[in-house]
Amino acid sequence: MSLTHSTAAGVEDSTGVATLATLADVAVPPPPSWAPQTIGWPIAGALLLLALAWAGWRAWRRYRANRYRREALAELAGLPLGADPAHRVAALRQMAALLKRTALAAWPRAQVASLAGAGWAEFLQAHAGRAQDAAPLLAALVQDAEYRDDAVLAQWPETQVQAVAGTCRRWIAEHHVPV
Repeated sequence: MSLTHSTAAGVEDSTGVATLATLADVAVPPPPSWAPQTIGWPIAGALLLLALAWAGWRAWRRYRANRYRREALAELAGLPLGADPAHRVAALRQMAALLKRTALAAWPRAQVASLAGAGWAEFLQAHAGRAQDAAPLLAALVQDAEYRDDAVLAQWPETQVQAVAGTCRRWIAEHHVPV
């Protein structure tokens, strides 16, 4: 028994092989649709877009509300904290004033502007947020900067001035403003 191959169109060339021109392409089904097939997916997508828009709006508001912090931190970074006692005295006085201006930007003027001495130190402690350990150094700063002369401030060692600058930075960055 001999097996013979049939040709698609029955056309063979001289060697008995069907020509490729007569062969048809393979039928491929259409690709599946990527569009959601139920109403739940568009609703979930819309809710997700709304949640992302709301989160973006809140982040933008938080960024704008914390502008005073960024400006205060930039000013603090520019203070001259060198080895010269005159520069240290000026920097300490500017740090105390910067703390007051930062608080005035965040709280009502009537609540902050009149604070001085122990009351001002208590305010810094009460609103320190995560920087609670910074309050004792800040209390020493605000009391010495307000009530002491330059000779007393010039005796502060450079390490103490650096530590106070670090605590000022922490208080500015981490203080808590009640909403």
